[in-house]
Amino acid sequence: MSIVGIGIDVVDLARARRMMDRHGERALHRLLTSAERTYVMSAADPARHFAARLAAKEAVFKAMQSLPGARAISWLDIEVVRGPEGAPVAALSGRAEDAARSARGLQVHLSLTHSDATAGAVAIAEVGAPRAE
Repeated sequence: MSIVGIGIDVVDLARARRMMDRHGERALHRLLTSAERTYVMSAADPARHFAARLAAKEAVFKAMQSLPGARAISWLDIEVVRGPEGAPVAALSGRAEDAARSARGLQVHLSLTHSDATAGAVAIAEVGAPRAE
């Protein structure tokens, strides 16, 4: 396996709360997929999960920057979903999926964390070794 990019991002929870208070549904619709909005709004502290998803999307975006066409990736092209074991997974669509296809076998590993003050994410993009033909 070969790492093609690493991304990290941290979002202040107070900033996420202010964004949700000031821009409400407009911000949620612009930055999160429908499934992400449902998940975030069902949480006891929506701002914590909103901030974690923003950090995750930015970290994945940064990890993919070495791929052709990656600069055109939008917020909605990256979705944070739960994997089979409950761990966060980056589901790619649109331009993010196109960029991932350019690097055959691309895998994005994602880790999220949050405290009382911040939410953070780390993403690692890697591809398998080329096959001998």
